Amino acid sequence: MVKQYETVFIATPVLSDAQMKEAVAKYTDFIVNNGGEIVYQEDWGLKQLAYPIQHKTSGFYHLIEFKATPEFVAELETQYHRDERIIRFLTVAMDKHAVAYAEKRRANKGVKAAPAAEETVENKED
Repeated sequence: MVKQYETVFIATPVLSDAQMKEAVAKYTDFIVNNGGEIVYQEDWGLKQLAYPIQHKTSGFYHLIEFKATPEFVAELETQYHRDERIIRFLTVAMDKHAVAYAEKRRANKGVKAAPAAEETVENKED
């Protein structure tokens, strides 16, 4: 049975942009190559940690929503454990309410971005 999951991982802050993109590509490819489907992903960027992890006070956060079988999640988390670039991760199964909330959040994000872009165009014309 395929379920929808949300995984957030924190990568070490010493990575370059190219290395971070390669790490994200590794996990999105891993999900797709093992029969999963990427629903949505979002880069949250470099953020301060609430407490030091492995002597680091910041990290690159990345969110991936995907559909896969429950057995696959254990394989994904094994990959996270083996990757020295990943300092923390969390994967949760989304129930129907969480899926609806995530879709609503994405829709609202798109609506808010569009008017802001139009306002800047109007201001430039003045």
